[in-house]
Amino acid sequence: MAHPPVTHNALSDVTAALNAWLEIDLDALAANTRALKALLGPVELIAVVKANAYGAGAAVVAPALEAAGVDRFAVVWPHEGYLLRQAGVTRPILVLGHAFPADATQAVRARLTLTCHSRELAEALSAAATAAGASVPVHIKVDTGLHRFGIELDEAVALAEYCRTLPGLEVEGLTTHMANADEADDSFSDEQHRRFESAARALPWIPYRHTANSATALRRPAFRYSGVRIGLALHGELPANTPGPELRQVLALRARLARVARVAPGEGVSYGLTWRAGRPTLAGLVPVGYADGWRRSLSNAGEVLLRGRRCPMIGRVCMDQFLADVTDAPGAAEGEVVTLLGADGPERLTATEVARLAGTIAWDLIAGLSGRLPRIYHRSGQVVTITPPAW
Repeated sequence: MAHPPVTHNALSDVTAALNAWLEIDLDALAANTRALKALLGPVELIAVVKANAYGAGAAVVAPALEAAGVDRFAVVWPHEGYLLRQAGVTRPILVLGHAFPADATQAVRARLTLTCHSRELAEALSAAATAAGASVPVHIKVDTGLHRFGIELDEAVALAEYCRTLPGLEVEGLTTHMANADEADDSFSDEQHRRFESAARALPWIPYRHTANSATALRRPAFRYSGVRIGLALHGELPANTPGPELRQVLALRARLARVARVAPGEGVSYGLTWRAGRPTLAGLVPVGYADGWRRSLSNAGEVLLRGRRCPMIGRVCMDQFLADVTDAPGAAEGEVVTLLGADGPERLTATEVARLAGTIAWDLIAGLSGRLPRIYHRSGQVVTITPPAW
């Protein structure tokens, strides 16, 4: 849970004694919500806040998104939905992934909308809804070719019709998920769309349809239907091969140099001495490592920003720290702030750029930032909430 609100404290004051931290810009989050809603038109914006809001902290991010005007939320597992309710979220919450019949009673109490994949789950939800005197919405997911969660077309039609007969159940939604939405060639989406349309024609009485993630929503207006599921774009990062509005970077990762050491030509640094100095070098020790989610694959490949300059990472990333060549950043000293994600002067490191250097994708990078990093939430440079480290 987040600490009580902290008001009228500048970021520099709050971080003075921190080794490393994440900054979440709530103004940027709201601005991105407005920009996306304006572009996407009269469809609902479903904010995807699974995986702790992609690592940004759902307990704070989700209420901020609700205040910014998102229409509903999506998570993957029921327990993520329960945590959103505990955080005060009131809008509908859709569970996109698997649920067990044993989840039914608590899901009804928490007013979650489950994706129903079996008669057993439908019957359990019906019983829980009837006992609570409630009408419970469910969504049906058609597997149109991703072959992940969902059920085949004929099975989906039969299950929807069966759910329709059960007391307390309202089959509200029909959904699928695209397999290659952000690929340069996303033509398989056309085949998936054809299969989804077959399901929609067989179930014309289901009122709400949704298929699009950030990439599909921005690249394929015809696939927007009733609502679009937006995750990465809310954080100010556009998926590959995806045009979109001008967005603001929400997440910044910063640290303070723990040491600046001289390294003579020919000397190596970090485990295995995989990097050796070719000149007299100042090596800055950055107290962030793979235990914080900063990938070992960035060894000798990544960069940090210091005083508005790019500084290469040198040597292997360790569990708790790594080194950067800060020779060309005049005045580099212990306590100086370095930026791993975000802006410093004219330079900026995005999750997309860093992920490419790490050999992965932006989703993987930001969702993997660990709870050991405190989250500091701010508006207009003033800290409003701090989520302490989780050890």
